[in-house]
Amino acid sequence: MKKIRSPQKAAEKVILAVMTLFAAVASVIFLLPTLLTITNSFMAQSEINANYGVVFSSISGGSKTFISEKVNLKFIPDIVSFSQYFSVLFKTPDYLLKFWNSVILTVPVVIFQTAVALFASYGFARLTGKLKEILFFFYIVLMLMPYQVTLVPNYLVADKLGLLNTRWAIILPGIFSPFAVFLLTKAMKRIPKTYFEAAMLDGASELQIFTNICFPMVRSAVFSVLMLVFIDYWNMVEQPLILLNDEQLHPLSIFLSKINTGDTGLAFAVAVIYMTPSLLMFLYGEEYLVEGITYSGGIKG
Repeated sequence: MKKIRSPQKAAEKVILAVMTLFAAVASVIFLLPTLLTITNSFMAQSEINANYGVVFSSISGGSKTFISEKVNLKFIPDIVSFSQYFSVLFKTPDYLLKFWNSVILTVPVVIFQTAVALFASYGFARLTGKLKEILFFFYIVLMLMPYQVTLVPNYLVADKLGLLNTRWAIILPGIFSPFAVFLLTKAMKRIPKTYFEAAMLDGASELQIFTNICFPMVRSAVFSVLMLVFIDYWNMVEQPLILLNDEQLHPLSIFLSKINTGDTGLAFAVAVIYMTPSLLMFLYGEEYLVEGITYSGGIKG
């Protein structure tokens, strides 16, 4: 038996080592673009042109051309320069305007979508009956639909309500998105019913049960919803392009694609500023995100 187990353990160790090595290599590959963006944002425009000028010249030419020279992927700048950040933060107000447009569009959606989802998911978790099951089924169907499918109905409704070319055309549909309701309902269904029965025997109201029992037990799921909704709407592209005609209302996610090829240094700096809120939120709440998703996905029905 020992002779049989030792080869099995050796094989398991080899497989674990191979999988660990593969995960390490994959993580490095995935992190390289982010690291390249951050380090290149401290390069001067002349150095960027010297390293990647042949790429951007081929793009700006307007026709398909082959790159004959080797591109120099450089992670450490020769001279650290803050000129791009100075231009973005002080000389060019358009970038900061688009940044605050992103904040104005994203923060209300995140706050109110989570608030609506908390109360709706509490109702789905507490109530029983066929009507609740049918309504929750439609929530799942709506969640599975890509946004492009519901874009035309949203456009028509916004047009009828006179909300086109206003921020409300994006904020209002975002508040009632079904994704957060689905995730929090799954989390609340994991709470044992005996907790609710004991609270009701003690004379607690539904609001007290919600605030003192449900919310503390699904706090990690709520934080994961906050992060996922924030990242989703922070990176939105289709909604502003279709529903906002005024470019002054466009978020930074759209404005990044319109930066001139001659301002590639500014593009790197703006990209770093754009990704900073998402990175900080992920680094701060990674444990809550994993815990919330795991807790929410552990029950059927």
